[in-house]
Amino acid sequence: MQAQASARPVVTALLLLWLAGNCLRLTILAVPPVIARIRDDFGLSATEVGVLSSIPPALFAIASLAGSLLVARLGVNRALAGGLLIVAAGSALRGFSNNYLVLCLTTVIMAAGVAVMQPIMPATVRQWVPDRIGLGTAVYTNGLLVGEVLPVMLTLPFVLPLSGGSWQVALVLWSLPVAAIAAALYLRAPKLPSTHPARLVPVHWAPDWRSGLVWRLGLLFCCINAIYFSANAFIPIYLASKSRQDLIGPALTALNFGQLPASLVLLAVAGKLERRAIAYIASGVLSLLSVAGFTLMVGPVSTIVWSALLGCSDAAALILGLTLPPLLCRPEDTARTSAGVFTLSYGGAVLIGIVSGGLWDLTGVPALAFLPLGLCASGLIAATLAMRAKKELR
Repeated sequence: MQAQASARPVVTALLLLWLAGNCLRLTILAVPPVIARIRDDFGLSATEVGVLSSIPPALFAIASLAGSLLVARLGVNRALAGGLLIVAAGSALRGFSNNYLVLCLTTVIMAAGVAVMQPIMPATVRQWVPDRIGLGTAVYTNGLLVGEVLPVMLTLPFVLPLSGGSWQVALVLWSLPVAAIAAALYLRAPKLPSTHPARLVPVHWAPDWRSGLVWRLGLLFCCINAIYFSANAFIPIYLASKSRQDLIGPALTALNFGQLPASLVLLAVAGKLERRAIAYIASGVLSLLSVAGFTLMVGPVSTIVWSALLGCSDAAALILGLTLPPLLCRPEDTARTSAGVFTLSYGGAVLIGIVSGGLWDLTGVPALAFLPLGLCASGLIAATLAMRAKKELR
């Protein structure tokens, strides 16, 4: 009975980490299934689609530092709950978008909430489950991946019909589970004694920009994030350009659902692979092959297979990469190091998304939108080799 009682707080913490992880992507990935409708309603160009899809990673870059500051000023629990409430409010406000500018502005609010959560999550793992960092990271990342799958899998067949065909109402509906999770976290979040080592308040909140580790991790995550966000943005309109609108839903589902096998496997073996360079190199190679395969072989089977492989390879690198800040820096530096990494990586992902759309618009060749993604896959390999040379990976 005592063992069960002592295990209960850990189980509660892991469940809340998983639910919070869902909210890192749930409202963002509600857009790709309806992006073709948004483009038609507002008459958007490929570059404008790229800009819209780049708002979340742009805010992740700009507002990540605020997450580190909130942890230092408010503590982990209140900072995380605040981020969740901002996400829910921003997503609900998108339902009032009657033009492209309003949609962009409300997306900024929603993405700001996710942005402040990004560096808070590693610090939350450190505080809630300090003896199970690998497991805690894998659990919330699994939640993140589930949060990517659910909207792309459910929006077109279920949520959109429930919304009367309105993509605005569909986006509002996706804000409701985020609000519910914020309430659950407020009521049930673990509260450690003030003397517990995991509750040490960081002395500094700003990243150490002189640290080579911040820049190397920033490059690693830039490649991972750019592949994922640009793929979600351009897969739908690329397939539409090939007159294969019927493949949009299956391709997006495969891209995001394909991440779950990687997550489930890594729940068991993340501790053995988290600092192994070969895992990141394998992800880069498979991502490169998948981008080429998706671009060159559009079809009912090949499109789904290559999309799933791209999701699986990119997710594996993401999950393993998220364990690195807590493992490679001191506990009190976890939040600010993560903030610096997210600022650099998502800033780069924004530029890459805009460049992808620009290449399409300037040349009129849709396939060129995926060229930067192939370069990112190669960049992932290069970043891994640089970290291995510094003995940060082995």
